[in-house]
Amino acid sequence: MCGRYASTRSPQDLVQHFQVTDWQAEETLAPSWNVAPTDQVWAVLERTPRDGDDAATVGRELRPLRWGLVPSWAKDEKIGARMINARVETVHEKPAYRSAFAKRRCLLPADGFYEWQQATDPATGKVRKQPYFIHPTDDQVMALAGLYEYWRNPEIKDDDPAAWLTTCTIITMDATDAAGRVHPRMPLALSPDHYDDWLDPERQDPGDLRGLLTQPAGGVLDARPVSTAVNSVRNNGPQLIEEIAP
Repeated sequence: MCGRYASTRSPQDLVQHFQVTDWQAEETLAPSWNVAPTDQVWAVLERTPRDGDDAATVGRELRPLRWGLVPSWAKDEKIGARMINARVETVHEKPAYRSAFAKRRCLLPADGFYEWQQATDPATGKVRKQPYFIHPTDDQVMALAGLYEYWRNPEIKDDDPAAWLTTCTIITMDATDAAGRVHPRMPLALSPDHYDDWLDPERQDPGDLRGLLTQPAGGVLDARPVSTAVNSVRNNGPQLIEEIAP
């Protein structure tokens, strides 16, 4: 599972790294060292044309989405808080995800992610959960494989922009490298040579797409213990990823 992560790159850096062709400068997000479910997060996707655009134009878009996928058939948006992750083993067949897997895939930029491991407090003997920040040792941006979906709020009028909600989820896999010493699952990050194929809305064959997810991005991960301050969504700032004594 991936329930928290850090995403602090500027949109300008993300535009360059992911070769984005469409970013609206008025769409901004503050850097976050404690991204939590239902937060707005940066996503890279092959865009649907905006009003007035040439319908044949397909570009790469950077836009904020809400973390926690709400299926198009959901009765209300509350279900999204429980759908922050999709398992790579079943994402192509689960009713909540299979349509998005075929047509609406995205990349979610991250600096790293948090996982928790049970530990015994030497002072009290009590068992508590120790958070770890897991990130590439070279500090390169992680491109987490994700899906996005549109949901229409039936209680809002058609001409109100708020009638549509766009949400996303992170695909997870069995943990490898340092992450596997902390938690059995981890988000699946794609390497740059798979960006184009993953984002291409014309690629819809489940077997073909699953072939892109068989191996995580290369590189070595580091896991370091960090303060339990990250446990609260009210806390934020670079101090959350600083290493502490185990």
